[in-house]
Amino acid sequence: MEYDVVVIGGGPAGMMAAVSSAQSGAKTVLIEKNPKLGVKLLMTGGGRCNLTHIESIRDFCSKFGKEGDFLLSPFSVFGVKETMEFFENFGLELKEEKGKVFPSSEKAKDVLNLLVSLLKKNKVDILTSLEVKDVKMEGNGISSVFLSNKKEVRGKRYIISVGGKSYPVTGSTGEMFNLIKKIGHKVTELKPALTPIETKEPWTKNLQGISLDNVSVSLMQGGKKVKEEKGEILFTHFGLSGPLILNMSRSIGDLLSKGKVKIVLDLFGGKKIEESDKYLQRIFNKNRNKHVLKCLGDIYTEKLSAFIMNFSGVSLKRKPKDLAKEERERLIKFIKGGIELNIIGLLGFDRAMATHGGVSLKEIDSKTMKSKLINNLYFAGEAIDLDGPSGGYNLQMCWTTGYVAGQNSASGVK
Repeated sequence: MEYDVVVIGGGPAGMMAAVSSAQSGAKTVLIEKNPKLGVKLLMTGGGRCNLTHIESIRDFCSKFGKEGDFLLSPFSVFGVKETMEFFENFGLELKEEKGKVFPSSEKAKDVLNLLVSLLKKNKVDILTSLEVKDVKMEGNGISSVFLSNKKEVRGKRYIISVGGKSYPVTGSTGEMFNLIKKIGHKVTELKPALTPIETKEPWTKNLQGISLDNVSVSLMQGGKKVKEEKGEILFTHFGLSGPLILNMSRSIGDLLSKGKVKIVLDLFGGKKIEESDKYLQRIFNKNRNKHVLKCLGDIYTEKLSAFIMNFSGVSLKRKPKDLAKEERERLIKFIKGGIELNIIGLLGFDRAMATHGGVSLKEIDSKTMKSKLINNLYFAGEAIDLDGPSGGYNLQMCWTTGYVAGQNSASGVK
């Protein structure tokens, strides 16, 4: 079998790369180790598929840290605006929620179905349940790849879009990185990114499933606050998760390499002690004859309210009119920073939403996604050493790098 462009990996970046190269006129094949394409795509955004995040190119790229400048050039070709237009022009209705963009149907399957239909419409050959096992080099280029069924696939250009190591059950096992290193590319250390954390305290299991927004999370090490951010958290049976925790996981991992780390939660994030006290008094004054437990129910679930009262040493039978000032102050103090958790560690790749590390950016031309070492090789998606926060950032990186890699790999192959 011989093609103009051979795309290895059928995730978001690979599907976009294959569509892009085929639309540019290249005879394209897409090779995927799973029986079906886009397995991980179906899991994004809790199954709703957070396609992208609306903000300026500069602000968007800054979310990837110091490596984010790498994306400025490809984003000028196919950024957030172009991505939304791409999906809308092919019939997918989109909606925005606080900058996050989802399909109006809130079904990731609709995004996948659209991409698969575009692959077929553009006559892309799709080879599933097949893994690339070896690469044949000729001079400074790849001449062919050998599949798990012993077949050889030849191509003029190649795109590697195999993802990282997160969620290995979806096929992202990281095995392809061994071949990438074999042909001469540097792969930076792979670590789980956007991952929940495991904590020592067993009581989080009792609050499992409770989600809170506008919580300030402080990371403490050696008795000092080293980082503080505000957002949404989720209590789990093993510790904490939620967008804020996932986005702080890299910082937590770095700190853990230096010593013990403690998390302190402020459930009234952004409010000062005095302001929090007045806020609580207003709620109590409105419900003087109800139990304090029911009053706190205006803010939290009954389970969390009971937890706060128990740990503050306030009787569940107390009513606001009977509550002593000292008891109210204990409640405020606990809500504002009395919840402390000792971190055991980050959960591994099986729970991580993304991978930190990958093919070194120094060895990729950001304008074309072409390898600087191998003259007919391109990279796209999570295989690259780029990872951003949750909220559509990593998926947009896949759309962008996939499109640019596809377009440029198809250029001049005829």
